Amino acid sequence: MAEIKAIATRDSYGQTLAQLGAKHHDLVVFDADLAGSTKTSIFQEAFPSRHFDCGIAEANMMAAAAGAASMGLVPFVSSFAMFAAGRAFEQVRNSIGYPHLNVKIGASHAGISVGEDGASHQCCEDFALMRSIPGMVVMCPSDDVEAKAMVRAAYEYNGPVYMRLGRSPVPVFHNSDQYSFEIGKGEIVMDGTDIAIIATGLMTAEAITAGHILSQKGISTCVINMPTIKPLDEVVVLDAAKKCGRIITCEEHSIIGGLGEAVCSLLSEKLPTPVRRIGVNDVFGCSGPASELLKMYGLCADNIVTNALDMIK
Repeated sequence: MAEIKAIATRDSYGQTLAQLGAKHHDLVVFDADLAGSTKTSIFQEAFPSRHFDCGIAEANMMAAAAGAASMGLVPFVSSFAMFAAGRAFEQVRNSIGYPHLNVKIGASHAGISVGEDGASHQCCEDFALMRSIPGMVVMCPSDDVEAKAMVRAAYEYNGPVYMRLGRSPVPVFHNSDQYSFEIGKGEIVMDGTDIAIIATGLMTAEAITAGHILSQKGISTCVINMPTIKPLDEVVVLDAAKKCGRIITCEEHSIIGGLGEAVCSLLSEKLPTPVRRIGVNDVFGCSGPASELLKMYGLCADNIVTNALDMIK
């Protein structure tokens, strides 16, 4: 069997920005002294006059990007998620969201998988913050292929977009020749009738692994990749609820305000269905190797399987 490639979605982001920059001269990039980490350095090397290092001043960077968008440019703004969504929230809300400007936020190093950087940098609240801004599109890719397609779709979309990108490499399970990305659409990766697992970001690969384990145990499992948190694909969620009657949501984010809450809100109004949310359970992160932290916080296939078996029992 061929070895599965693993690529960090922040790398996919930087590479795609450079490719888009060669075609679209209105694309500009702002970074907060983290170009090497966010991978906007790839764009910077190719187009130095269109890359602006704003220093460690994220709030000011968001305001500058808003000004660029008001001039007809298409700014991509990058920093760690904790700073892009957290520190600069007021500027994102008032300077970008309120006037509905065409600014794209590429936030890297989100979630527990930031690892040794610890709780201060492990942003598990960004979905909740960005979902609360009217008109903001919120997305999180599951692998390299999806991340590249997502960045291209963000450029084509007219309005504010928040993209969450990861530090750690994740398995590439999409085929670039066959995959088609659309904002607001989920993807059925495995079909089944006993239980549905809806996952986003790095948790999608874990959900697929869990789906295979459950299938080997005779449990027909539906696995849905949900790259867009807002707007949520209501059709695919409701169809899964009707077909399976049980749902598990999986995200590298707090169970408060993220994918799980979005799914629960929809189902409580339109089709009450038992749901379990796998995510960070209203606690802060801690410092440690990413792989060990993910297991420690239950963000792994084994915990998905345990919860699925318990729901079915």
